[in-house]
Amino acid sequence: MSYLDNIAVFVRVVELGNLSAAGRDMRISPAVASNRIKELEKHLGVRLFNRTTRQLMPTEHGTVFYAGAKQVLQAITEAEASVSALSGQPRGTIRVTAPLGLGRRLIASGIPEFHDKYPDIEVRLRLSDHNVDILKEGIDVAFRLGQIEDSSLRMRGIMECARVLVASPKYLESRGEPVETADLIGKKHDCLMLRYPGSKEFFWMLQTPAGPQKFEVHGPFDSDDGDVLTGWALAGRGIINKPRFEVEPYIRDGRLKIILPDTPPTSVQFAAVYPHKKLQDPKVRLLLDFMAERCQRLIKDLLAGK
Repeated sequence: MSYLDNIAVFVRVVELGNLSAAGRDMRISPAVASNRIKELEKHLGVRLFNRTTRQLMPTEHGTVFYAGAKQVLQAITEAEASVSALSGQPRGTIRVTAPLGLGRRLIASGIPEFHDKYPDIEVRLRLSDHNVDILKEGIDVAFRLGQIEDSSLRMRGIMECARVLVASPKYLESRGEPVETADLIGKKHDCLMLRYPGSKEFFWMLQTPAGPQKFEVHGPFDSDDGDVLTGWALAGRGIINKPRFEVEPYIRDGRLKIILPDTPPTSVQFAAVYPHKKLQDPKVRLLLDFMAERCQRLIKDLLAGK
């Protein structure tokens, strides 16, 4: 086995926290990943991980080695990117993440088309509504909807997306339609929220005549999957706050109705974020260019009912 491959496995185990996740990410079995770690430990003459029932935590030696190993792999990646730029033939692997709904509608469907155009580039897509730590987990590009707060990342804006509050006719018939923003709280409407560990979405920001205003709404249940919230709203279980392009088909066919149209939620930014050095990599730049143009076109088509 290649010593460099062993280092790459070690780095992914540190970043993802266990052998199974690292093996899946690198398309090898947990047994092969474990053997590579053992070979590396034998070569270095130290133990690199403390093993628990659920997670592998780097030892002091492992922490020190990880810092150097990460720099080695980064240097190789940058060298390969430089060669690709000169040769005009980008190749390698790009790790991409996106929210579930946006990823299914806009990103995932474009991956095969991108690969057809650039067959030497592999794309590994991870969809999650959780806030993925792209530096810790070795992600090359993250597509996000919302405010980008991490100053250690670079951002490429794709477009501003209008949001709407929507509910089903069934819900509005049973609970009444809010006529002003205060009704959301005063009449105890069921507001369905996207929440997960570390989530900051515990309120809705609405555009009122006095300017953007925060409303700490409540609901009987929430989820870490945005499409689950849409399903609940379609079933008449509450009000959701969504980018309009995600729910436009349901608005058009009458299954969801926009409420409080004069005081909509503030818009949300659709952007791609990536580590500072990644845009130097031609394959990352190609993916960003491809997805930005494609997503802008698809969103406009969705809003136009095409």
